[in-house]
Amino acid sequence: MPSPLSRRRFLGQTARGVLGTSLGASLSMRAFAQAKQAAALGGDFHVLNLGSTNVLAVTDSTGIALVDGAPAGRAADLAQRLPPGKVHTLFNTHWHPEQTGSNESLGQAGATIVAQENTKQWLTTDVTWPWNGETVEPLPKAGLPSKTFYEETELSVGGRTVRCGHLRDCPHTDGDMYVFFPEDNVLAVGGAVAGAGWPSIDWWTGGWIGGLVGGLDMLFYVANDDTRIVSASGPVLTRADLRKQYDMYGVIWERLVKTLYGGGGPKEALAAKPAQEFDATMGPSDAFVERAFQSLWAYLSPDA
Repeated sequence: MPSPLSRRRFLGQTARGVLGTSLGASLSMRAFAQAKQAAALGGDFHVLNLGSTNVLAVTDSTGIALVDGAPAGRAADLAQRLPPGKVHTLFNTHWHPEQTGSNESLGQAGATIVAQENTKQWLTTDVTWPWNGETVEPLPKAGLPSKTFYEETELSVGGRTVRCGHLRDCPHTDGDMYVFFPEDNVLAVGGAVAGAGWPSIDWWTGGWIGGLVGGLDMLFYVANDDTRIVSASGPVLTRADLRKQYDMYGVIWERLVKTLYGGGGPKEALAAKPAQEFDATMGPSDAFVERAFQSLWAYLSPDA
């Protein structure tokens, strides 16, 4: 398969209007960053929290659809917490084992697994992250997505319309997708949006800070002011929460790009403290800043 770098170079010369964010923007992040109780979605929608991972379970007359599964090794825990019924559909918002730990068991039981094509490709190969040396092994055939798409797809799942779209700017990985239930106005966004604290940008499999901003911009056009938004972790969010994140990451993105084009590296990026004013509400930012800066290399460095 193509290398992680070659598959994401095409975004290197685009900013998608992100640079229009003002460095002097006045942001009120406290309401977003403070821990708040995840609102019950009501009706047939259930947000189940497994450690640091959210699973969205949607019930219907034929069974259950899941957006993301349990973390690796916790599939049995998820099964005990599900409402009655058989899981007939599983959506993988991206390839990480925190979201795909139920793939093999549910695939063997006959569930349709839906994902963006890049997610399937990562699930078929060894991935070793350079920042911690951890290797994630490929899933067996039974755990691989059985229905994939490239840009977008619309399905009927349990009598509901479900729209899936590729977050093509690659905020978290290069296979991130959203799952939208328009009749219920519920939007699941996986790891492309952090519900609390700093996000993890997996630049080794295509994610980057510019894509984080671009992905949020794309989601503005899917959601409206009343949409309930479920991310891979943290509380249920609103469109207003996405706007605050967009403003904040836009500021950080501009500062990191300035460091990169000034000839700096990760040490210089950390020394510049590009997220300093957000630390009080978001937590220590060094790990995020270092990963975010490294993510620029594949997209913006001319020799990448």
